[in-house]
Amino acid sequence: MSARALGPLHVLTDARGGRAALDAVAAAVSAGAPVVQVRAKDCTDRVLHDFARRVVEICAPAGATCLVNDRVDVALAVGADGTHLGAEDLPLDAARRVAGPGHLLGGTARDPERAAALVAQGADYLGVGPAWPTTTKTGLPDALGAARIGAVAAAVAVPVIAIGGVTADRVAELVAVGAAGVAVVSAVSAAPDPAAATRELLDALARALAGSR
Repeated sequence: MSARALGPLHVLTDARGGRAALDAVAAAVSAGAPVVQVRAKDCTDRVLHDFARRVVEICAPAGATCLVNDRVDVALAVGADGTHLGAEDLPLDAARRVAGPGHLLGGTARDPERAAALVAQGADYLGVGPAWPTTTKTGLPDALGAARIGAVAAAVAVPVIAIGGVTADRVAELVAVGAAGVAVVSAVSAAPDPAAATRELLDALARALAGSR
């Protein structure tokens, strides 16, 4: 794994969001967000590169982990800590050959079989979802619910990060079935006060994780 830790809260941000998105990232990181993942849909490589570089500059002094969605080349170019790969991206084992052993690699799974295959290819963690219906991203498959996320978590030894429709009130249910953490988009990035939203999620995670030990 990367020298930086894979914390329980992943805050996702969009490279198309510009200054407002960077301000939300800075607020989340200042409030203790341990991981920021940069998404990039329908933007140029240059826009993604420059935005991701700025996120790295925000994360690094605070000790927060920066991941780039889909693009291991951009992640390496900007000095990010890792890359999250979807089903249509570069195969995880190929990405591992490119990135080397010190680069965090995450994969996306919806069932135990896919999860085990990704871990065998070298995944350091798995993103699993959508947990519940969400309008943040279109074209998503049906929501899994907590029980099916738990089935994935039980099948692998790496951290499972649940995503999709996650709120502070739903954190405990996900941790109870074995999720190591959660990933959120609008719950922080679109919140009126991203720092306060981050603290609320971190508090909920801390209580849930302490209760699961």
